[in-house]
Amino acid sequence: MYILLLLLHVIVCLFLIIVVLLQSGKAADLAGAFGGMGSQTAFGPRGSATLLSKATTISAVLFMVTSLSLSIMATRNAGLGTSVLESAPKTSVPKTVPIPVPGQQSPAGGTTSPLPMPAPTQQQTPAPAPPTPGKK
Repeated sequence: MYILLLLLHVIVCLFLIIVVLLQSGKAADLAGAFGGMGSQTAFGPRGSATLLSKATTISAVLFMVTSLSLSIMATRNAGLGTSVLESAPKTSVPKTVPIPVPGQQSPAGGTTSPLPMPAPTQQQTPAPAPPTPGKK
């Protein structure tokens, strides 16, 4: 339905462009070029509605209706998609396990034994040599 309405909208748009470009202006005579009016009315002489003006009105109304229909259909379908977070696999969060600290009471009732720690090694690094003066 959406595709059909979109195609109708494009056809109406093209038809409206063609009909508007085919029409001549209200004051297309020589007097209209210099600001003169053919009559003393406010908006120029009112002639009978031509076929092109009726086609322009009908196509403009169809353009408005199809535009509103497409926008309503687009907003109704906007909330139906899924987000990335909804489609991600569900993972369970592991329970935290308390880390035993040496010398404290454990939850099981006994004391924990101290953990063996390796002794730090002392490595002797030679002192950096003083910079030598460069030749000039």
